[in-house]
Amino acid sequence: MRSLLRVLIVAVSACVLVSGVAEARTVKGCVIKHHTSCHHKDLHEADLRGAVLHHSVLHHMNLRHANLRGADLRYADLRGADLRGADLRGANLKGAKLNNYTPKQGRAVPAQAQAAPSCNPNCSGADLRGANFTGANLTGANLAYANLLGAQMAGANLTGANLTNADLGGANLTDANLSRTNLTYASFVSANLTNTNLTSANLSYAWLVSANLTYAYPLSANFTGAWLVSANLTYANLTGAIFSGGNRFGATWFYATCPNGTVTSTSC
Repeated sequence: MRSLLRVLIVAVSACVLVSGVAEARTVKGCVIKHHTSCHHKDLHEADLRGAVLHHSVLHHMNLRHANLRGADLRYADLRGADLRGADLRGANLKGAKLNNYTPKQGRAVPAQAQAAPSCNPNCSGADLRGANFTGANLTGANLAYANLLGAQMAGANLTGANLTNADLGGANLTDANLSRTNLTYASFVSANLTNTNLTSANLSYAWLVSANLTYAYPLSANFTGAWLVSANLTYANLTGAIFSGGNRFGATWFYATCPNGTVTSTSC
């Protein structure tokens, strides 16, 4: 009996060892495993489905059109990475670092008043459906035309980011910072923007149909041509916001602060 038990223990240990080895694989010169360090590697169009890369350092990686579906990128350092056209559906990027990076100083560069497309990371047109960006630093990121349907972005920092024409339908942006963000023509259909900071954000022609903006503070935000049909603006602070054109039919304004500073429960 003891011999049989010993054999079983050895067999299970071998399986665990094999599984651990199988987890790591080399793709284009980069060892794919957690806590790895790959700098300036070219992994464009690489198949990285389900890759375990949490806490990894991936500075300035070329991940254009890479398949990262279901990848574990929690707390990974992707500063300077090029994610244009990458498939990140279902990927977990909780706490990931994706803002600007200066190799010499080895630290994030404070957000500057510069054109968003010149900032990193470049995720323009990336497929990020259902991706988890909870608490991620996306300061100055280029997410123009990105597909962020159902993405988890609660508490994320998107200050100065470019989200022109991005689709954030059903996305969770609770407590996120979108101040000075370019959201022109972006879609937020049924998105959760509760307590979101939209100070000085450009929401021109944005699609905010049925969006939840409860306690949001779009101070001095530009809503020119924006559609807020059936949007919930309960307790939202719109002081200094610009409204011209667009459609606000059926919006809820319970104790909302209008652009002129008055509080209303009917309409601004």
